Amino acid sequence: MAVCTVYTTPSLHSPCSVSNPTKTSFGFNQRQQVIFYTSGRGSRRRGGKKISEALYCSAEAKTVVIGLAADSGCGKSTFMRRLTSVFGGAAEPPKGGNPDSNTLISDTTTVICLDDYHSLDRTGRKEKGVTALDPRANNFDLMYEQVKALKEGVAVDKPIYNHVTGLLDPPELIQPPKILVIEGLHPMFDPRVRDLLDFSIYLDISNEVKFAWKIQRDMAERGHSLESIKASIEARKPDFDAYIDPQKQYADAVIEVLPTQLIPDDNEGKVLRVRLIMKEGSKYFSPVYLFDEGSTISWIPCGRKLTCSYPGIKFFYGPDTYFSHEVSVLEMDGQFDRLDELIYVESHLSNISTKFYGEVTQQLLKHADFPGSNNGTGLFQTIVGLKIRDLYEQIVAEKAAAPTEATKV
Repeated sequence: MAVCTVYTTPSLHSPCSVSNPTKTSFGFNQRQQVIFYTSGRGSRRRGGKKISEALYCSAEAKTVVIGLAADSGCGKSTFMRRLTSVFGGAAEPPKGGNPDSNTLISDTTTVICLDDYHSLDRTGRKEKGVTALDPRANNFDLMYEQVKALKEGVAVDKPIYNHVTGLLDPPELIQPPKILVIEGLHPMFDPRVRDLLDFSIYLDISNEVKFAWKIQRDMAERGHSLESIKASIEARKPDFDAYIDPQKQYADAVIEVLPTQLIPDDNEGKVLRVRLIMKEGSKYFSPVYLFDEGSTISWIPCGRKLTCSYPGIKFFYGPDTYFSHEVSVLEMDGQFDRLDELIYVESHLSNISTKFYGEVTQQLLKHADFPGSNNGTGLFQTIVGLKIRDLYEQIVAEKAAAPTEATKV
């Protein structure tokens, strides 16, 4: 007798799938178990004993889950575009669905915005006097159940929070992808959701830089006044400090964005110091290093091979501790004048998980118009994207090898 676990969703394109799925109260398709009886010819003898052949169904879950946490206006959307570009294929909203959907789907990835799990719409939050950062304004039970279902290969009817109207729209069907990215305010807040993550990233933007970015986005793109932006930041800060910022202690990688140290008393925020903080000991993630792994290195690469206008570029690499965790830190202060010269820096970095020489430089040149492409935010987001690709390939290879090893027993 062979056992095959089947997920009742037609999207899996498996000969074992079953149509007409039934829905649970959490909005996902129930998992069913189907028993297949093999004939005598499906068994063989080893050492005089009868051995049953194992039947492996292609519906086995292979979804890898990535969590990306950050406050509003901290570059999550740009990071997602870089990440999906690494895997290939354009990331687009679900075809034929709600035009205000927050979901982005590519050939390999599905990106879900966790704002969709708001339990209160904009009016409801105002009436109860809570912000979207407050856990009371979010449905963590549904978030957990649906992320768990997708990780197990089960489609879900995910709610939609409409950022245009501030209302909760009817749900949309989300099929289990190869890689699921959950991005938003709370991907690591609930321990149940946190345990489902195969890898997690936190974008840690300093208050000074965050203010400059929000002014640029909300004034230039959304027509908000400077006074309303200041009021919004101040109103959110207590909840951010209480519920969002503490999540960075759980992240496998943190991208920290700070004002430059190359310009004394700089107030413009145009030049940035960016730190990539990488936790040691992650199973599928080997930290990037500069020149010599584990050493402490300060490097100013400006010279014959790298064009540097004022204030120049400075790199730092070394070991450190972060919330009692051993980490490696790679830091870049300054910005590139010419992106094509980045390959000189790339050639001195190791463990960047590229598939060919110059892939980091190619990715940054491909998206030169993205915010941060000429500084450490773009460089480190791209590198983390490549590391996630490598992590996914390791997990898939490990799962593919498991049935083979089982047949040897």
